[in-house]
Amino acid sequence: MKHNIRFARILVAAAVLGLGLLVAMQASAKTISAEDWAERLKPAGELCLQGMDCGGVAAPVVVGPKSADQVYNSVCMACHDTGAAGAPKRGDAAAWAPRITQGMATLYDHSLTGIRGMPAKGGNPNLSDDEVKSAVDYIVEASR
Repeated sequence: MKHNIRFARILVAAAVLGLGLLVAMQASAKTISAEDWAERLKPAGELCLQGMDCGGVAAPVVVGPKSADQVYNSVCMACHDTGAAGAPKRGDAAAWAPRITQGMATLYDHSLTGIRGMPAKGGNPNLSDDEVKSAVDYIVEASR
């Protein structure tokens, strides 16, 4: 019986506290204007991709071929700096030696069409064949 009375008191106290919080929240909600709500709910920023018109200003479009290090840094390094998916790390001569002995034509073919876990062109189909080949040269040169 004592436990039932104690439970009832706790239940009443929780209900009173909950009701008080609800009233306080409603009172504060009434003091916030529609403009304040809009300000609180507006996005923190916006994503503006290459070629998009963002707020009247067009994002720059990269024109012309990318350099070998630009291609490497934008596509290849994700795996060839970390060894992800078994990719040989750039600069690891021991890992690259058997690949290099296959010849550059084979390395170019693998980079253009994909091999094992590596997708064609490192996953960026917008790269030209020459850009991909220059990135291969860049990796091989650092890995001899």
